[in-house]
Amino acid sequence: MNSEEGLSARESEILCSIVRAYIETGEAVGSRTLSRQRQEPLSPASIRNTMADLADAGYLAQPHTSAGRIPTEKAFRIFVRSLAVRPPSAAHRDRILSRFNEADSVQDRTECSSRILSELCRAVGIAAALPTASQELDQVEFLPLSDHRILMVCVTLDRQVHNRVVHLEQDLSAEDLNSIRNYINWNFSGWRLADIRRELLRRIEEERDAYDQILQRVTVLYHKGLLDVERNTHLHMDGASNLVGLDLHLTKEKLRDLFRALEEKQRVLDILDRFLEQSNGQLGVYIGLEEAHPAMKELSLIGLTVDLPGGLVGRVAVLGSMRMDYERVISTVQQIGAIFAAF
Repeated sequence: MNSEEGLSARESEILCSIVRAYIETGEAVGSRTLSRQRQEPLSPASIRNTMADLADAGYLAQPHTSAGRIPTEKAFRIFVRSLAVRPPSAAHRDRILSRFNEADSVQDRTECSSRILSELCRAVGIAAALPTASQELDQVEFLPLSDHRILMVCVTLDRQVHNRVVHLEQDLSAEDLNSIRNYINWNFSGWRLADIRRELLRRIEEERDAYDQILQRVTVLYHKGLLDVERNTHLHMDGASNLVGLDLHLTKEKLRDLFRALEEKQRVLDILDRFLEQSNGQLGVYIGLEEAHPAMKELSLIGLTVDLPGGLVGRVAVLGSMRMDYERVISTVQQIGAIFAAF
């Protein structure tokens, strides 16, 4: 039994039964308890022998000499892989969809996702919409201001509006600005912003000696940062109070450290990046997060990364006790991720 795949059918069954019992009670599990719960009879002595083998292989720990055994992180990973998660009912999905229908913007949908995750999973719900270089253009608009200034407005397909005021060395008339707007919107609506800037630069370089007046005017705004928008990150987290009632074996100081860490936006984003950056639509389950923060040793993170409209990347996750209801959480994260990506 040198690898996780080397477990026999009996060992795997007993191990998963121990994990389930520990999730339900939070107490060490003894052989007599397992013997009474089994449908097929197996003596406590046989179960003890199997538990001893599992402990030797690092799947179980014994907190006290006379106590039963508790599963380790290694055991939880085996348990999660054994689950056959069923999709939620259509009625359940419709209730969630009705709440998303009230969310008009990316920020609203991010907040809605984290709130629903927290409520349904009784843990910390986290959702983020992260910009990438592939944001796509809906339209641009330009507004002349006083003192040779122009307000450049860029609307991307994810419904975000980006404003920038720039100062010009020479005035551009309202007619000039309209011609630039029409040129950009007609030629590039639906393109990725990075691709538009590359194509504009190519046209400017190739037609430097012969380009028309419209492209001359576009060049002026290009060098003022046209379509070089600031990329805003939307992050929302709900349900941190759900961690208060958990027995995480933390001192008051370490518990305060945990909450301070969760209050830091960048720290939470770093955790999502560390564990979910490569998920690419595949569910990620991470048991024991001590490498992210010492106070997260007994926490688990379940989440995934999805592509959002307009070139954004979405991440939805649940952070909670290692003793969470994994079937419920996995099913909920998958459903919220799919709905978040579809809106």
